[in-house]
Amino acid sequence: MVTITGIIPHSPAARAGIQAGETLVSISGSPVRDVLDYMFYAADTELTLVIASADGVQRQIRIEKDEYDDLGLEFASFLMDNKQSCSNKCVFCFIDQMPPGMRETLYFKDDDARLSFLQGNYVTLTNMSQEDVDRIIRMKLGINVSVHTTNPELRVKMMHNRFAGQKLDFLWQMARAGIQLNCQIVLCPGLNDGSELERTLTDLGQMLPHLTSVAVVPVGLSKYREGLYPLTGFTPETAAQAIDTIERFQAEFLAKHGTRAVFPSDEFFLIARRPIPDAAYYEDYPQYENGVGMLRSLADEFHAALPDGECDALPRKVTIATGWSPAEFLTGLAQEAEAQYPGLTVEVVPIRNDFFGETITVTGLITAQDLIAQLKGRDLGDELLLSSSMIRRDSDVFLDDLTISDVEAALETHIRLVPSDGYELLDAMLGVTY
Repeated sequence: MVTITGIIPHSPAARAGIQAGETLVSISGSPVRDVLDYMFYAADTELTLVIASADGVQRQIRIEKDEYDDLGLEFASFLMDNKQSCSNKCVFCFIDQMPPGMRETLYFKDDDARLSFLQGNYVTLTNMSQEDVDRIIRMKLGINVSVHTTNPELRVKMMHNRFAGQKLDFLWQMARAGIQLNCQIVLCPGLNDGSELERTLTDLGQMLPHLTSVAVVPVGLSKYREGLYPLTGFTPETAAQAIDTIERFQAEFLAKHGTRAVFPSDEFFLIARRPIPDAAYYEDYPQYENGVGMLRSLADEFHAALPDGECDALPRKVTIATGWSPAEFLTGLAQEAEAQYPGLTVEVVPIRNDFFGETITVTGLITAQDLIAQLKGRDLGDELLLSSSMIRRDSDVFLDDLTISDVEAALETHIRLVPSDGYELLDAMLGVTY
């Protein structure tokens, strides 16, 4: 049962006379506990709702609606319930490597299967019950799973959760039921790489064709690791070894199942100093949001836009501030744009991550204070271009709680946020607005 906090005007619920403050008990005989139940059962065109008034008196309401009509009920939270927190203590967890004094929400570890379906979050399965798995199978929901290893004992060690190994059975259950599964492996040198990675990919390969894809991403290590498990980052040599192992399995899966299935993240190629593969390598980009193929997609879009770009603002100079990892790659794109558009100057400035530590080289973890400290006094040109990944979703706030306006004021420049889109990157370089 969930309390109704509002009614959308003119909706089916409004026409049925349902009131804010009442409680939704069930839909068509099925109890409603959270947003998944609500979305699944409210999708039908003919519904029977059980509604309880503030004093507990229940009544039945029949509603007919079009297939795509929203029922019209509003609730106190998106999930209609509290977020489920993580019960693990993973040796590689980045939240455990955060500095003190940041906003409280940054320290919350969610591990919620509902957010996996609704927002693409990855879950470990450790706080899920058989009932949760049965519901996913019944509703045919896709889910993203952080696997890390299929060695039960090693998974217990890596996640510091005594149930981590046995909960792998849930993965097999969902695969056998045909649930769309995207999996993730955070690879840690000397722990779950080498022969352990081979074991994991062999096991996951047995789930094909039900398994949709697997992303392998390198562990990220900040400077705040005192008292934590001793981990080392990847070197060019060990990153190359990981790529070679993954590509050996890709060849096997492609021959047997028509898909590579497992993909190394872009960061592995940058660390190994290897070229980013072409678009065919990434098939339909199933792990794009996990940083797999993002640079290839960006470059291909950029190259497609390059001959047809328009610029009425030349001469023009812009600065792109980025992490160390993709700086060389972006410099190459900038040089192509400069060659195509005489009078355009694009300077790519890699930002050293003093906030989290120099071992963090990705763009999305750059803070405002590092931008200010390393760009102040430079000629930034007409605009400063920043990746939108630096900003908290649906806000203008950096990880260190400074805003875009704060940085603009400190650097005396205008900031333009650019998503991971090659067309928009070229437009930003050229000053095109819509």
